[in-house]
Amino acid sequence: MEEFYTMHEFNEAVAVIRRHADMQPRVGMILGSGLNALAEAVEDATVIPFADIPHFPISTVEGHSGRLILGLLEGVPVVVMQGRAHYYEGYSMGRVGLPVRVMRLLGCELLIVTNAAGGLNMTYRAGDVMIIRDHINLIGMAGLNPLRGPNLAEFGPRFPSMNDAYDPALRRLAQEIALEAAIPAHLGVYICLAGPSFETVADVRFLRLIGADAVGMSTVPEVITARHSGMRVLGLSGISNTLVGEEGAPPPNHEEVLAAGRVLTPRLETIIRGVLHRL
Repeated sequence: MEEFYTMHEFNEAVAVIRRHADMQPRVGMILGSGLNALAEAVEDATVIPFADIPHFPISTVEGHSGRLILGLLEGVPVVVMQGRAHYYEGYSMGRVGLPVRVMRLLGCELLIVTNAAGGLNMTYRAGDVMIIRDHINLIGMAGLNPLRGPNLAEFGPRFPSMNDAYDPALRRLAQEIALEAAIPAHLGVYICLAGPSFETVADVRFLRLIGADAVGMSTVPEVITARHSGMRVLGLSGISNTLVGEEGAPPPNHEEVLAAGRVLTPRLETIIRGVLHRL
């Protein structure tokens, strides 16, 4: 069933959040699988379960706590999604993108989005960070776009450009911070699939062939929604495993995604804190 939201629904969500926290965040953050611990670093935190916010999608996946946290990180007012909802959980693309529009209405000018991803680039290793320089919207090419439906001009134009969807200045800043901290980091292309099944061996070979460096089941709908709203975006993928694309290779699983998250959390926190500190 299609879900098209109006400004009324977005403002209902904003009103509830503002009743809990009287602050205007500058930066929104979305944390992926296994990366929830980063939210615990937020100071003077106000915590709101997704279930208490009208129209918010509720996370059902292990490793996604499903809480909205408002507070300070490196002195910058932030709003953090501790976990996210995915299309494969049964939500429409419009509802997956709804929290980003709510962040924009709260005052966010910048979105930092993280995810756990499988490494397609054979030089990547589990625990590496990929700074996203571009994405391939494979599911969007088939029609699953969060902007489908009536355009809300209050947010942006009917046909928004996705050139430089990931802000070049923020990418360079993240690279500098990773280099200074000796964090293994790459610039790469993220490809979004619908999930929830992992890729076949043939899928992996195909995705590598068309230019993707890492693959996951999130992020792109949120980034499209953010760019439509005029937000700058920094995307960070935590590489949970390397997908070799050969028969007999060990199959990926969600447990290794969560385990890699424990290694990646301090690395991503270092990069994110560094970016916020230098804004």
